[in-house]
Amino acid sequence: MSLRFFADHCVPSSAIQTLQKAGHEVIRLKDYIPTDSSDQLVIAKAQELTAILLSLNGDFADIVTYTPAKYRGIIALQVRNHPEVIPQLLDRLIAYLSAHPDMEHYSGKLLIVEPHRIRSRG
Repeated sequence: MSLRFFADHCVPSSAIQTLQKAGHEVIRLKDYIPTDSSDQLVIAKAQELTAILLSLNGDFADIVTYTPAKYRGIIALQVRNHPEVIPQLLDRLIAYLSAHPDMEHYSGKLLIVEPHRIRSRG
């Protein structure tokens, strides 16, 4: 089963292509709303599209502002000004997605993807 993602404007094309090659649907923010849209509009659009939000924006990893239980899922890629880790992040994420292919698994969760681990909140 493929998963559906809403990729924030900061998600690189290489990440989108990797997810698509793995069989997942990736909806690009720029195809639906302006790239300078507020974070609130971004997450609302992900909800409207029944998609898991995928972002490099650290704001979405704030569980006080974006309480995971309120959303269909948030995946925060932790690059921390080191774009060279993106391939490691994607390898770890793809393995996780393969082990958890059901959209319901992500509902109400925040996944923080780091090169050496994935932390789940919510």
